[in-house]
Amino acid sequence: MLAVIGGSGVYDIDGLENTRWVAAESPFGAPSDEVLLGELDGQPLAFLPRHGRGHRLPPSSINFRANIDALKRLGVTQVVSVSAVGSLREDLTPGTFVIVDQFIDRTFAREKSFFGPGLVAHVSMGHPVCARLGDALVEAASAADVRCVRGGTYVVMEGPQFSTKAESELYRAWGCAVVGMTNMPEAKLAREAELCYATVAMVTDFDCWHPDHDHVTVEMIVRTLVANATHARALVRAVAPRVVQPDDAPCPCGCQRALEHALITAPAARDPLIAGRLAMVAGRVLAR
Repeated sequence: MLAVIGGSGVYDIDGLENTRWVAAESPFGAPSDEVLLGELDGQPLAFLPRHGRGHRLPPSSINFRANIDALKRLGVTQVVSVSAVGSLREDLTPGTFVIVDQFIDRTFAREKSFFGPGLVAHVSMGHPVCARLGDALVEAASAADVRCVRGGTYVVMEGPQFSTKAESELYRAWGCAVVGMTNMPEAKLAREAELCYATVAMVTDFDCWHPDHDHVTVEMIVRTLVANATHARALVRAVAPRVVQPDDAPCPCGCQRALEHALITAPAARDPLIAGRLAMVAGRVLAR
């Protein structure tokens, strides 16, 4: 099953049928909201409002662990994350979609792992997104006539305040493409949960480095957000049939086996309570 995490405007897709909101539970606490389940041309889809309906949750208050765990419990195997961002490059103008391939994590007030004392694991994050999903998103963007750039680094800041100009210039010096507040630790947790994960970063404005930043108005940003939501819906509709895989088809990127050699705590030393909480996330390897 494909899940989309993002704003509520993404969910009003033409042709989405048999929709229902379901309460999603997790031993890691309450997810951001209920999950909208539906079918698009017979294919099951799940949608999770990252900030809750009505945008109730600031980035630092999102329970990323509960969100990812709850989606996996509902049968989700792949996640497309839709995120509003600021541009750090002249060529990435408002309205551009960036299919991100790297992250820099600057967050500091969030739970970043399902694992910890009593059960330790280290997953690889060298290539933090699923290239197969990225390829499908690029194809879907072309089919949906959405302006899209493949590749770029997303620097994730804690927020909720936006960058200072000095921070913005620092991120540009690092070679980052976009800046936002939401995709970490989401991407790390998706990797720990052995889910395929990709990010669509939707540029709403130039960050404060740009000389025309002060000329940006709320009206301009809202207009871009509305257009982005329309394009995001078209992108989701176009990508859904492109990511269908047989149940027994392994992801060529190895996403579904990210924990294969990640557990480091000896079986006899593992905390059974922690292992119980991880039954869905890591049950495949804990059962050995």
